[in-house]
Amino acid sequence: MAVAVGFEPTVEGYPTLAFEDRVLLVAAYWRTNLTMRQLAVLFGTSKSAADRIIDDLGPKFALRPRKRFAPETVLTVDGILAPTRDHAVAAKSKNYQHSTNHQVVIHADTRLVVAVGTPLPGNRNDSVAFAASGVDHATRNATVIADGGYRGTRAVIPHRHKSKDEPLAAWKEAHNASHRKVRARVEHAFAQMKVWKVLRDCRLRGTGSAETMAGIARLHNLILAD
Repeated sequence: MAVAVGFEPTVEGYPTLAFEDRVLLVAAYWRTNLTMRQLAVLFGTSKSAADRIIDDLGPKFALRPRKRFAPETVLTVDGILAPTRDHAVAAKSKNYQHSTNHQVVIHADTRLVVAVGTPLPGNRNDSVAFAASGVDHATRNATVIADGGYRGTRAVIPHRHKSKDEPLAAWKEAHNASHRKVRARVEHAFAQMKVWKVLRDCRLRGTGSAETMAGIARLHNLILAD
């Protein structure tokens, strides 16, 4: 992570980072979740400069949600609980931490992220967050499948037993099996996205968690397309 040379020192006395190094700094922060002080040492800049670079470039990485989908497109949605230190935008959730609920929509065939909702406090149920985050409206022209936590929404969920002693009809069992295979793809995508360690302990405040998730979604798509 060498700093580009040939630049005049800034007011702080540190060399100005080249654009590619600034991009690398943001990606390194999201991937490693190092502190600003640690990043500053790695990139030969100041702590405040590293902070400004992330604030400036982070939002520009954001994924642009798809507005149109081909006929018969199938999407799958689920929520990611991201532990977040800003309690003004987070709440205690089932992972026993203050977290934000990020609704993420994946294309069932390509596994690319097509939409990321506005983050909500982590104690919001997925059935509520589906509409409140904006992903329901963003995907209104496509079929969306989800797990049983989306009961009461327009998302297609697995068939449920009317009682524990009453078996499902064979066709419903077959439908549920197909449903699980498709829905598993969003879990695989989430596993790949969670290698970005900032999603395990986001220290950013305000809109920082939203910008980070949207940026990681875009980088996830770029990696898949490579």
